[in-house]
This record gives sequence, structure tokens and C-alpha cells, in this order.
Amino acid sequence: MAPQHARRPVRGATVNAESRRFNLPQTEADGDWLDARGAIDGAPPPLRTSVTREHPRTIISRNASPDIGFDRSINPYRGCEHGCIYCFARPTHAFHDLSPGLDFESRLFAKPDAAALLRAELGKRGYAVAPIALGTNTDPYQPIESDWRITRDIVAVLAETRHPLTITTKSDRVLRDLDLLVPMAAEGLAGVALSITSLDARIAATVEPRAPHPERRLKAVRALADAGVPVYVSIAPVIPGITDHELEHLVERAAEAGARGCFFIPIRLPHEVAPLFRAWLDTHFPDRAAKVMATIRSLRGDRDNDPDFFTRMRGSGPWAELLRTRFRIAIRKHGLASRSTPLRCDLFRPPAGPQGELF
Repeated sequence: MAPQHARRPVRGATVNAESRRFNLPQTEADGDWLDARGAIDGAPPPLRTSVTREHPRTIISRNASPDIGFDRSINPYRGCEHGCIYCFARPTHAFHDLSPGLDFESRLFAKPDAAALLRAELGKRGYAVAPIALGTNTDPYQPIESDWRITRDIVAVLAETRHPLTITTKSDRVLRDLDLLVPMAAEGLAGVALSITSLDARIAATVEPRAPHPERRLKAVRALADAGVPVYVSIAPVIPGITDHELEHLVERAAEAGARGCFFIPIRLPHEVAPLFRAWLDTHFPDRAAKVMATIRSLRGDRDNDPDFFTRMRGSGPWAELLRTRFRIAIRKHGLASRSTPLRCDLFRPPAGPQGELF
């Protein structure tokens, strides 16, 4: 019989596994007796969310990956309270000597200086414009954004400078910033992708427990489309044996909601994500855990994860080809695009201020 792990209400990971160690300075516990006490009546103790201020020296992250359609991104937060069990960003918490499990979704970091840092970087001599991506690592509209509003401040700087922007999120909280996004979209400067993994509320509640209900996300797609913002649906990840049967229905619902296009990515399980995902399967889907992992391994070259460029985003083998064929048929049937429309880069104006005014 598969081992059972503790179920924590509205949390994704079932364990707080050891991470790779980077020998960074240790942080001290906050001393809250609720966090330190043992289980009461057989239930795990409540798990509170904490947020630590982080003050980086720069805010734009660069990448040279040949299979990613952007070369720069901004992450307002580290960790993500949505708690998606499959999140490929979970291993980044190891850089803080924290667990990619429950720590990743409950011990968060916020970057309150992000907008000021962005303004300074955009004002540097020789800055070359290309779309900045938000939501590539952790969700820019996760619950703490309601209070911190760091994402909104970033979008405001990009709107002011007429800088192209893409956003990927699981949250309808993005609608709060329509006043900024609509004018940007009218000039060809903004596009939004709503990530929807499953339309089944029971599955969504376990696989991404603190993300908004899938129907709320579809309503956000409709609201964005009606407001003139180019909007797409990201069916990512597709989980064999759990969500893959919904692929065609998700494409259909995306089209009905007004999305311009869809794309999908088979599940990825890098580093510590693989054992966390296995533990989650044992807890929530013990009847099919072995079959799910066998299919994932067939997609990933008989490994839990394939880190190679291009195949890491597409998968390989018969299962991957079947998913691609089904997806191509579905988007053709509903008249959707499989890629987003390019954004304009010729309208940029350096930010106002001492540095921007020099150029």
C-alpha cells in the first residue's frame, strides 16, 4: 500500500522535504507556537504564510535559452502561495536553504524595490527593448499581491515607458490592472495568458489549491478579451492520467471565452519536484500513481524529467506526439492560434527622471 502523507488544508505539497544545500546563512524560526506545536487530534498544525522583504540590486533577469520566446523577465516574488504541486520553480527555494515543499508555498519573499530598480535599468544608456515577461517563475498575481501591489507598480512603469509586456498568471486578480493594460494593448504593447490546468474543481483544489477556481479564470479571459487585451490560455502542465483527458474541452472553453490562442506544456519534474509530485500522487491518487509516473517517464526519455532544450517543453515519444496531434486538431477546430502575436518594441521612451532625461 502506498504511503500516506499529511493532508494540509489549502496547501499543495504534502511534505517539506530536504532540498539541495547551498550553505547559505540559516534563518531563524519566528517562534510562533502554532508553527512549533505537534499535531492535535491527528491533524497537522496550521501553516501560516510569512513574507520576507528582499532587496536585490537588479530586477530584470536574463536568459539565453533557445527554446523560450523571451530573453528577460521580472519576478516580483520568490515562492508562490498558489501551491501548485507541479511548479518547476519550487527548487529555487533551495537557494535560500528552504524546502521546495511547504516552505515554497508558505515562506515567501517580496521585492518592494522592484519598480524603482526597473525604472533605473530602463533608463540606462544603450538599453535595448524586448518584451519583459511577468509570471515565468512564480505568479505575479498570487494572493499577497493584493497587499504588496509590486506587480502593479511594475506594470505602471512599463505603461509609462511604453515598454512591451507579457503576463502569465493563474489569477483573475490581473483584472485589477485593466486600467493600465487596456491602453498598452491598444498600442500593441501587452498580452496576457491565463493558465488553466483543469476544469474539474476537485482536481484543481488539490493540484493548485490556492489558485482561483477555473471558472473564475475563464471569466477573466472573457473580461480581458472584451476589454481589447490579447489573451491566451496556457494549458500547462498537462498531467497524464490526471488532466490529459480535458485537453480538447479546455481548448473549446478557451475559444468560447474569447481567447486568441492556446498552448500546452507536458508536466516537468525537475530536481526536488519529482519526489514532491510522487508524494502528492500517493496521497491524492494512490489508485493510479504508478501508471501516471510510468506515462510521465515515457514522455521524458525514461526519466522523471528531461532537462534538454526543446524536448523539455514538448516531451518526446508516442505519448507526446499523441498530445500534439490532439491539440493541433482542437485548435484548428476552434480557430485558435498556437502562438501569441508579436508585440511592438518601437514605442519605448526612457523613463522620466535624471537618467531618462539624458537620453
